[in-house]
Amino acid sequence: MKRIIISTIIWIFFIGFIPAAFGADSAKIGVIDFERIMKESSAGKMNQKAINTRGQELKGRLETEKQALDEINRSFEKEALVLSDEKKREKERDFRDRVTDFKNMQQDFANELKNLEIKMINDMQKAVFDIANEMGKKENFLMIIEKKNAGVIYIADHVDITDTVMKKYNAVTAQGN
Repeated sequence: MKRIIISTIIWIFFIGFIPAAFGADSAKIGVIDFERIMKESSAGKMNQKAINTRGQELKGRLETEKQALDEINRSFEKEALVLSDEKKREKERDFRDRVTDFKNMQQDFANELKNLEIKMINDMQKAVFDIANEMGKKENFLMIIEKKNAGVIYIADHVDITDTVMKKYNAVTAQGN
């Protein structure tokens, strides 16, 4: 009888702890689609509008310069028959210089737009990742991952084993020396 009572108590004891052991908090993992945030958020739309506005400004300046080049070319073609060879070469050289300047202007404007876009994306990414980081801490996420690049944005401190691995690595390399 004692054995039955003891085994029943032990059995109840284990049954009581098994759910606690296996019923630990589930891993709360979040995923962020940054590309979608860029396209659909109000800040993303404002950034895109600013880029498009600046692009239209630069395009207008390029169109003005192209029209000026076309006008210079037309006037040169009209005057070419009456100009001396030296004047022709001089005007051709001046025209080539303006064309080169135009091409450089195109490249500079393209770079300016690209840099503006990169700056806006980086600023937006920093803000979004800061929000995700704060959210991860407050809402007890185990980790938050960016969908497209699968980069970890937030990870709980207790999951990061970098220090442990580094200590072991240092110990192994110290033994080797």
